Amino acid sequence: MASFQRRKAKNNVAQFPKARRAMKAAQRNSPDPQGPVPPRRRRGIYLLPNAFTTAALFCGFYAIVMAMGQRFDHASIAIFVAMVLDSLDGRVARLTNTQSEFGAQYDSLSDMVSFGAAPALVVYEWALHGMGKLGWLAAFVYCAGGALRLARFNTNIGVVDKRYFQGLPSPAAAALVAGFVWLMDDLGFQGSGLSWAAWAITLYAGLTMVTNVPFYSFKDINLRKPMPFIAAFLVVLALVAIFSDPSKVLFCLFVLYGLSGFGVYFWRWFKGKPVSIVQTEVEHDDKEHEDKE
Repeated sequence: MASFQRRKAKNNVAQFPKARRAMKAAQRNSPDPQGPVPPRRRRGIYLLPNAFTTAALFCGFYAIVMAMGQRFDHASIAIFVAMVLDSLDGRVARLTNTQSEFGAQYDSLSDMVSFGAAPALVVYEWALHGMGKLGWLAAFVYCAGGALRLARFNTNIGVVDKRYFQGLPSPAAAALVAGFVWLMDDLGFQGSGLSWAAWAITLYAGLTMVTNVPFYSFKDINLRKPMPFIAAFLVVLALVAIFSDPSKVLFCLFVLYGLSGFGVYFWRWFKGKPVSIVQTEVEHDDKEHEDKE
């Protein structure tokens, strides 16, 4: 008799929509130990930080188009603008509390175009295409190094000392390559006469991205704390120097930064400190425990 009543109720629910809605409402309001089923929420994306990422992606695409049109100064400047936009999207996301996994993955894809493919194609069109196989192999080594650098950054983000980057960061590598192209083009030199110099810089930037050499990340600088007056004055001097002759100053700055990691590496080795900035699982767990305390 009980099984007959259950089958009858099931048939009534299947035939009448109101009965189905009533049963679902009863299930939601029932004192279920697991609680009511939460309503499904639509997944969306945050517009503001992803707009900066899209702008950086456009700059990388624009650099490729300008290189195809032999406008290497415009291509190099576009890569530097992409660097500025890439540094802003993460900060905007943190300030507005709009971080998301989608934004992190989208940022990596944008970086691959702006700081991986675009500089490789720009320097190839400017100087390396006349070297034959050696030219496109150097460009590919740089492009592959950028992809591997970004993939390693995403997987090691929780176990790397935040004060340092593991290997040369891809925006700095792109600035090294694009800055050389911009400087030489600004001075009136043709890329065909500087093929070997461009080849060496491209190969150096690509290989340094996949090394374990620590490069200072500047992430421990807290801009919310009061700074000495001399710091503000130095920032003004740096801006004046950059705007007075951007191609020379920016290239020199990134050359110094591109060599600074090896200075840190050998200094730590000389002092007997561990040269690797990747923490083991035990060290990482101990640090998390200390942070919680």
